[in-house]
Amino acid sequence: MHHLSEKIKKHELSKTHMDSCLRLSALGRVNIATQLDEGYRLAVRRHNDEVSKNRHILSRLIQCLDEVFDDHLKNAKVFKGTSKTIQNELLECMLAVMREHIVEEVKSANFVAIQADETTDVSTQTQLVLVLRYMDSNHKVQECFFEFLPISESTSVSIASVLLERLNGLFADDEKVKLIAQAYDGASVMRGEKAGVQQKVREHFKNAHYVHCYAHQLNLIMQQATSRIKKVNIFFSDLSGIATFFSRSPKRTSILDQTVARRLPRASSTRWNFNSRVVNTVYENRDDLIECFEAIRTGSLGSFDQPTVREASGYVRMLHDEDFIFFLGLFHEIMLHVDILYQKLQKKDIDAVFIKRALDSFTSSVQAIRDSSQQQLQEPTGAKRPRTALREEEKQRLSEEVCNTILDHTKERFSFSGHLVSATFLQADMFERYCHSFPDEALNATVNAYPMLSKAKLKTELFLIYENPEFKGCCGALALYQVLMSYNLQETWELVLSKPDFNEKVIDRFAALKERRAQFQYK
Repeated sequence: MHHLSEKIKKHELSKTHMDSCLRLSALGRVNIATQLDEGYRLAVRRHNDEVSKNRHILSRLIQCLDEVFDDHLKNAKVFKGTSKTIQNELLECMLAVMREHIVEEVKSANFVAIQADETTDVSTQTQLVLVLRYMDSNHKVQECFFEFLPISESTSVSIASVLLERLNGLFADDEKVKLIAQAYDGASVMRGEKAGVQQKVREHFKNAHYVHCYAHQLNLIMQQATSRIKKVNIFFSDLSGIATFFSRSPKRTSILDQTVARRLPRASSTRWNFNSRVVNTVYENRDDLIECFEAIRTGSLGSFDQPTVREASGYVRMLHDEDFIFFLGLFHEIMLHVDILYQKLQKKDIDAVFIKRALDSFTSSVQAIRDSSQQQLQEPTGAKRPRTALREEEKQRLSEEVCNTILDHTKERFSFSGHLVSATFLQADMFERYCHSFPDEALNATVNAYPMLSKAKLKTELFLIYENPEFKGCCGALALYQVLMSYNLQETWELVLSKPDFNEKVIDRFAALKERRAQFQYK
């Protein structure tokens, strides 16, 4: 023992000790079977070659067809990729990987908005479509379909329950302030201020302001104007019948083309602009349509069966009806302004300030129609009124009711204007004025709408923007943001093809679903 230390040092320098240390460090890291059996090594190599080929084929299935894939379909016996089961599983894996990617981006985003709408699948099962809108790490606005959410019934309680379950999974408690907007189709079950879905979501996500999807606004406003007033509802039902009459038969359509030289668009209960087109077409071609129906009834342009003749006779009487003509003229005048507003709302480079002005213009136009209805309707017609026709005072009342319904629903559905008010900060033509008189009221409204903002810091930032000539050409939030990014001020101031490992992640998930005859994992 007296010489142990000396012997240890000597042993550490020996070849035997070093070789033993090397073998110890390699213990468990090298597969002994590969060292002992050359056949095993060959089997592993063949396995990995097969995996490479299978993963290549699966990758082509995910992306597109090529020559290798075509050859595989002709010669493969185990894994061809044409099975519906395989394709469905592959689609599920692709969706899952993409959804994970979206979740990662949402968690890293500062602010998020959601859009949801009801739809049905091929089995008529009602489901909710969920869309997420956010700015990604590359500072680009993304609008991504997230998933279909099955719902048991179309009630606010059922829809809100399903939606909140998904949102709570996306946002932790300390992240809920990031959800700043929610948009729906605008049905009463969605928009109710006390019991609607939007209010139930606001109870859990206080910053999730309710903003209608602009594509649905006019559809719903016109539906309310037509469904709650019985006589107006009957008018649109009769009007849509004209388009339906001609769409049922090529022979009828041929006569329509000969007399009117313009086909009527098919009416649709879900697309208000189709009703708009029908109103304008019938209004502009009423005399020609009467001539067309008379030709069908008298058989001057060919013989028709009795049901067709009977329907044509009914439409002749309808187009001569005084009440029908009244509603046709009223909605033709209203639809002109509806069409203008619709086109403005559908612009790709939509600006919040521009939209606010468009809404104000639309409201003023409808108010003018309402205010002028009394004078227009009291003018004598010069003809005896049929006993069943509406009296002049009744026409006036209905005209005012239609206009008031449209105005009330326009005001209600666009009631949240916090995001519109905040956009007034970024009007370049107002910067010089704001330097001398800061818009404090707009600032207070903006901070009330978005309490996560620092009022003092935001005011200081805006002052610097108004005083700096570099920003005077920035009209709108996006233009200003791009300038801030170009100066790297973002820290100081308040998706499949682009994902390189997408295919590999899908294949790994596909291979892990269950035990498969084809090999997809390397050894």
